[in-house]
Amino acid sequence: MSNIDIQHLQTWQGRSEEHTDLISAFPSNALSATLDRSDAPYQINDPLPPLWHWLHFLPLHKLKDSGYDGHAALGTFLPPVPLPRRMWAGSRLKFLAPMRIGKNLRKRSEVTRVSHKAGRSGDLVFVTLQHDIWDDHTHCLSEEHDIVYRDLPTPQSRAKAPPTAPERSTFQRLITPDPVLLFRYSALTFNGHRIHYDHPFCVEKEGYEGLVVHGPLLATLMLDLIRRELPSAVINTFEFRAIAPIFDTHPFSTHATINTDGTVSLWVRRHDGALAMDGTATIGPQHD
Repeated sequence: MSNIDIQHLQTWQGRSEEHTDLISAFPSNALSATLDRSDAPYQINDPLPPLWHWLHFLPLHKLKDSGYDGHAALGTFLPPVPLPRRMWAGSRLKFLAPMRIGKNLRKRSEVTRVSHKAGRSGDLVFVTLQHDIWDDHTHCLSEEHDIVYRDLPTPQSRAKAPPTAPERSTFQRLITPDPVLLFRYSALTFNGHRIHYDHPFCVEKEGYEGLVVHGPLLATLMLDLIRRELPSAVINTFEFRAIAPIFDTHPFSTHATINTDGTVSLWVRRHDGALAMDGTATIGPQHD
């Protein structure tokens, strides 16, 4: 019998919060160094690369208000889902206008949907957020963000095996994750989730085989592949979904294939050939 009171959790639908942030250059320069890029130093009026807005508008909570997993305790903006594992399941983004360094931007977030289903590995609760970023009256970004909550694995629960990732692609890049990469990204995004830096917690408490590579970091690395191979391309939309976890125990690879309709198929291939994340980007003319 499930102990999920979905009707109570759905009372969080419609809750919203707003943050403003003066976009500084340091986070972009720090992420550029973390990704081993050779960018010129970012400075005032430079546009943020796609997905690098995740370095900004970071909600702060006191250390004493952290949950057992290092995240902010639930029950304020996000519903108090009584399941211990929390993962970024995917996003759908529209890049509508540049978000420029030096600007004071505004972000509004709203809980739009809370749903529950019973999966092969137990209860799953999905929470969807709508994020919008504005530069004064200019709508810069629209993002739907899916979070999934699940229980810890048991000897009786068996997750479905992930599909096999395609082997052939137009571009690909091999990446070897390590704790330093994960620590840096956690620090840049003010992410206290212990699965990304606390190895004993990952293995002994949550049953993972190693440190978990952040979902948004994988998504950032997928678009980073486009930026490396097609530096003049402008990304207008991007959607992705997480399928299987990646750990710091093995290398993985990012892949991109340019389709005849102008879209770009993207995916992350695990060391064992499993598909860990897939996505699609559309490329169009440069913003004014």
